[in-house]
Amino acid sequence: MFKRMLSAFGVGGPSVDTVLDSAVATAGEVVRGKVQIQGGTKDVVIDQVVLSLVTRVEVEHHGGEAHGTGEFFRLTVQRDVRVPAGERLDIPFQLSLPWETPITAVGDVALPGMLVGVRTDLVIKGAPDKGDLDPVRVRPLPSQDRVLEAFGELGATFRGADVEVGRIVDVPQELGFYQEIEFFPPPRFTGRLNQVELTFVTTHSDVWVVLEADKRGGMFRQGGDMFGRFHMSHEEAEQADWTAIIGGWLADVADRAPRGNPAFGGHHGHHGHHGRRGSGMGAVVGGAAAGLVGGMIIGDMMDGELFDGGEDVGAEE
Repeated sequence: MFKRMLSAFGVGGPSVDTVLDSAVATAGEVVRGKVQIQGGTKDVVIDQVVLSLVTRVEVEHHGGEAHGTGEFFRLTVQRDVRVPAGERLDIPFQLSLPWETPITAVGDVALPGMLVGVRTDLVIKGAPDKGDLDPVRVRPLPSQDRVLEAFGELGATFRGADVEVGRIVDVPQELGFYQEIEFFPPPRFTGRLNQVELTFVTTHSDVWVVLEADKRGGMFRQGGDMFGRFHMSHEEAEQADWTAIIGGWLADVADRAPRGNPAFGGHHGHHGHHGRRGSGMGAVVGGAAAGLVGGMIIGDMMDGELFDGGEDVGAEE
């Protein structure tokens, strides 16, 4: 990013620039870089240099949707930083991306509307100076990539993606938001399914694949949303035949009316079959081409208010 002047110190004050070693990563990896501070015409002291991981989120609010920035990790890299006049300071840092960090790109294709970045905030005389955002391109884990490839092999096409405030039941979700990747259903389900939404919840060892299908209603059948959950280790998920798993689940959903509990169809265990590796997510995308970790209060919304973790998703009604 271009250097920005620290207006809190007036004319001749220092400038700051954050440089990432690499702007491409996957969840669980470490993003490294340095904060470069160039001294101005006089000696100054910066109270704190703070780095945050942020993403673009949306939340239901007062009957509508509010969009803004959700902070999901914060690190104070240095306190009482003395910047001599005319000198440059380099402050190295490293940030571990949480396992639930939203995916922003598949291969070389950016997902429209998705944003994850490192924000540099400086606290000067007790007041925060919110800085620029350095985007990070977050690619899928290998286990997630296998699932995304299956949607392409089934003929589904990418519709959109967003990050929503809330929690999904029966999964070990740590952050207070979740990503939804939306698809138009495969052609053979046209007229029976409106859309399919995919959410990943991951840990260092496991992945939960949460599916939501919007079932189209008709004269003799009931519509509504239906949910499925699939849980495997990353190693199992990389070997599983996701084309068969997801295709079978979609066929089951298309043929069934919603039950009292929409959360059905989950799977636990190992699939030993290798799925076909076809055109994958490239074809899929081409179809349309906070707080602290744990507590996760989503802040910095467009209207300036704070929001809690939101409602549970996929709960029994």
